[in-house]
Order: sequence, then structure tokens, then C-alpha cells
Amino acid sequence: MKNVIQYTLSAKDPAAHLFEVTLVVSAPDPQGQVFSLPAWIPGSYMIREFARNIVRIEAEHGGARLPLRKLDKHTWQAAPCRSKLVVRYEVYAWDLSVRAAHLDQTHGFFNGTSVFLRVHGAEQLPHVVDLRRPDGDAYKTWRVATALPELKAKRYGFGTYVAGDYDELIDHPVEMGTFALATFSAHGVAHDIVITGRVPNLDMTRLCTDLKKICEAQIALFEPKTRRAPMQRYLFMTLAVGDGYGGLEHRASTALICSRADLPVKGRKEMSDGYRTYLGLCSHEYFHTWNVKRIKPAVFAPYALDREAYTPLLWLFEGLTSYYDDLMLVRSGVIAEADYFKLVAKNINMVLRGSGRTKQSVAESSFDAWTKYYRQDENAPNAIVSYYTKGSLIGLALDLTIRVETRGKRSLDDAMRLLWQRYGRDFYEGGARGVSDAEAEAVFEEVAGVKLKRFFDRYVRGTEDPPLAKLLQPFGVDWRDERKNAKPDLGVRTRREGGDCKLANVYEGGPAHRAGLSAGDVLVAVDGLRVTASNLDVLLGRYASGDTVELHAFRRDELMRFEVELQLDAAPKVVLTPQPKPATAARLRAAWLGSAEKAR
Repeated sequence: MKNVIQYTLSAKDPAAHLFEVTLVVSAPDPQGQVFSLPAWIPGSYMIREFARNIVRIEAEHGGARLPLRKLDKHTWQAAPCRSKLVVRYEVYAWDLSVRAAHLDQTHGFFNGTSVFLRVHGAEQLPHVVDLRRPDGDAYKTWRVATALPELKAKRYGFGTYVAGDYDELIDHPVEMGTFALATFSAHGVAHDIVITGRVPNLDMTRLCTDLKKICEAQIALFEPKTRRAPMQRYLFMTLAVGDGYGGLEHRASTALICSRADLPVKGRKEMSDGYRTYLGLCSHEYFHTWNVKRIKPAVFAPYALDREAYTPLLWLFEGLTSYYDDLMLVRSGVIAEADYFKLVAKNINMVLRGSGRTKQSVAESSFDAWTKYYRQDENAPNAIVSYYTKGSLIGLALDLTIRVETRGKRSLDDAMRLLWQRYGRDFYEGGARGVSDAEAEAVFEEVAGVKLKRFFDRYVRGTEDPPLAKLLQPFGVDWRDERKNAKPDLGVRTRREGGDCKLANVYEGGPAHRAGLSAGDVLVAVDGLRVTASNLDVLLGRYASGDTVELHAFRRDELMRFEVELQLDAAPKVVLTPQPKPATAARLRAAWLGSAEKAR
């Protein structure tokens, strides 16, 4: 191929966690070619300074060294030259997450934002990548998993892959190593599952069956007539570890990390909490195939990867995706209605636990994600609100509102389809344009047939809690607050630190806050009895609300004494229960949760 940007990437030294990349530019800028590495990765809104992991970089022209000048923290410029320019560099890869790169003797993983320098001025050219196996007999069984199109490689083999431009190149993560592999078809599109890590008795058949249902439900939501998926092939990549959780969306794949205990076991048909959580994570990242990878905020079209890209719309792209991830589980029949309402109640209780929701709106939380949500400290529950969790409740409220206003004729589904038709369907086919906050709000109003400014002012731009108890009534869902059954509480969240019980968060206005305890304090004793990492609830269980206890704690290396008046947890303990009657409510609920369609 002529006039392309060429990379060769090899796992040079797995034990030292080093990838080596060779970049060839056939027609460099004669004034001095500029290169840079992104400062953040789309989907994770924090400046991560990936260039700090480049440990060695050099340029060559005509067989001789060519000077490189560093312009800023992630940008270099080569000395002027008029023919083929070669840049070689090493990347340290030891971030075991879905956001960056990781390499050792067990596997290799990378996102393009961590390893592929951007050639300024050549971003729209085709980009070709030659992926090479590590040297040594120990790596002969390694394979490659990526959704990048093959150029001169067999699928799952080392060799050459191609992307249409730089944006496509960095939107296809790569896994290399030994992994379990399975395939299913969802409305005619191949979906592959790759599981890296030791997982005894992994039930891949069940995983394929459940994910097929979820994927087909989502494809049908956006394209109810054609059932056409927006990609030619999709890849779920999961790294199974002892303890972990996370996911990051891409245009034709997702990178996931989970606890191996969360994956299904052969011969066990029960739906464990861990497996339900894993399926919810898969559902969430898959929904992003439409909502954020193609329907995008205007500021993401295109991405400015050298700096923050501020938008008040993450509540829509993450919050509504968080609403639909569990909704798709029940609509597809993977979980029961009762399980779905337990998940919704869990989100409600999580949001109502923190007083930060009364100080920051989800629009503000979206805008400030770069400095607050992704940089949380011990005071976060008292200062910020999650555009994921509260955003999901706003999505629920918006859906129920539209259904009630239109007497069940329209829903949030129709709004998502309209956003898809206007802003997403042709995004990568020459129709790349993001949606503004005003345009998004106009779509919701168009679907609902009523003005929604008051709704957005109160719940999106404002800090009020959406009236979910009232909105759920027409759907026959009973809302109960069971705080009266709660046990005495300190108003804290603890974490285990060795054998110690350490305060991770102290909730504003709670007993611990009023007594003077702080996050970071290590609890030592309650009324003279030793506190450990696992017995605090047992000790407090012997007291009643209003009792005063003597509590000793270490703050740094100083022992301190506190008198704490216990009280019932001030946060609601919401339980949601669907009722079989009246029939009208049951029909509305069935249409909402998809059970009416499944019954046909």
C-alpha cells in the first residue's frame, strides 16, 4: 500500500514489560515531522499522560540518526527531512486495567492511545500495523485478538492489520496471549468472546447464550425493522483476575476486566450476583456501540486527545447507558423482573446515600468529570454526584415520564432511536457530527410531545431527586422505605487494611462526623472491645439508636477517643416490588420491561 502510516509492534521483553514500536513515515513534513501520543483515552475522562511510559525514543533517516526535539510533555518534532523517516521507541506496559497497556509472560494488552504515536497532518491516511510475536518457544501458542481488519494476517494470528485512519487505529484494542475463544451470531453478525486468565470449568456455552440474547435485544432496540448491527463483527475481550472490575467501550469491541469468580461455571445454572454484574458490564459496554461511539457529544467529533474535552452530556452517554444496561438484561429474559427491581433499588439507595447529590447536578458532574469524578478523594460522597448512577435514575424517570405523557405510545426507546437516526447511524460513513445539549433536549421533547425544560432544569441542570416513587405508581411498582428495620450506624464506609478497620468515607451529618471522626482514621475499639476489619457491624449490633459508645481510633500514629451517639442510618433503604394488579399497570409495566413482547 502506498502513502500509508506504518507501525511494527512487538512484545520485545515481556519480563521487563516493554513493547517496541517502529513507525515509518514515507512522506514526512519537510519542515520537521511532528508526533504526539494522546493524553487520554476516549471513554475514560482523565488526563493520563501516556507519553510518560515511553522510555526510549529515537529517529532515523537514510540509515543515520536524526535529531528529535521534545516540544511538550507528549509531543516530539524530527529534524527536517524529505524522504522515509523511521521512529523507534519503547513503551513500558505495566497498567493492569482496560485503559492503557500491560505486558508480561502471561499475556499482552494495549490500547492504541498508549502505543501509537500520532503523525500530525497524516491522521486521515490508512494506518497499517504489523503485530509480532515475542521471541522464544514459550510464546509459540500465543494468538492475537482484535477487531482491527486483517490485511496480511489470519484472524487471531500475528501479522498485518489495517485501519482507515488514526481514529480507527486507536479504537481497536489488542489482546495477545493464550485465551479461551467462542463465537455466536447476533442478528447475522459474528460476536466473539475472548477470556484471558485461568478460569476453571468456564461455561462458555452459557456465556454465548446469554450474551446473544442481550446483543440481539440491543440491536433490535436501535433498528427494530432491519435488525442491522452497526459493525461487521464484534469482540468481547475479558481479562479474568482474582479481584477486578472495569470496562471500556470501542466501536467494534470492548475491553473488560472481571473477577474469575464472576464467570459462569459448567453445571451450575443459578444466576450468581457476580455473573449478573458481569453481564450488566457487558451490556453497558455493548450499548456504547451506539450511545457514545456513534451518537457523540459535539465536542467529541472529533476527539481532541491532547487536552480535556468538556461536555455537560456525560449523564446522557454514561447515565442513560447505565439505565439501559440492566434494562436489557430483563428485556432479553436473562434476569427476572424481581431481580431487575433489586438492581434499580440498589442504584436508588446508592445515590441517596451521598449528600453530594444536593450540591452538584449531573450536568455539572459531567463537565467536571476530568477534575472531580475521575479524581475522587475521601470526601467525594459529600461533594459530588455520579453521572453514572444518578444519570441512570434520570434515564428511568425520563422513560417513565414519556410513557405516562404519551399513554404508553412513546418511550425513551423512541428518543434513542431518533438520536441514532439523526446523529449516529452515518457517523463513520461521512456523516460525522456530534449532538449538542440543546439538540439532545429537543429530541426528548419531540418524542414526548411536551415541553421538558422543567424536568431538565430540576433533575439534570438542578440537584433535585427525580420523583421516582410517584412515577413508578402507574406501572404498579410499590416503593417502600425500610429504614425502620435498619441497625444503628456510624454513618461511615470502611475498608479493610490488613486486619484493621479503616474509615474510607465519613458521611456528612452522620454520627461519626458529628463526633469528630475523619476518613483515614483506624478504628481500634468500641466500648473497650477490639475492632477488626470484619467485626464492626457485630459490635454495633448490640446497641440501639440513641446509645452513646466510646470509640478509640488512631489518626496517623496518635490514639484518639470519641463519644459517638449512634443513630439509624439516615439514608433510605428503598425496596421496589412489582404488583400483579391493577391490570392496566401490569400492562404498562410489561410494555416497559419487554415482557409483553416476549409473551407474543
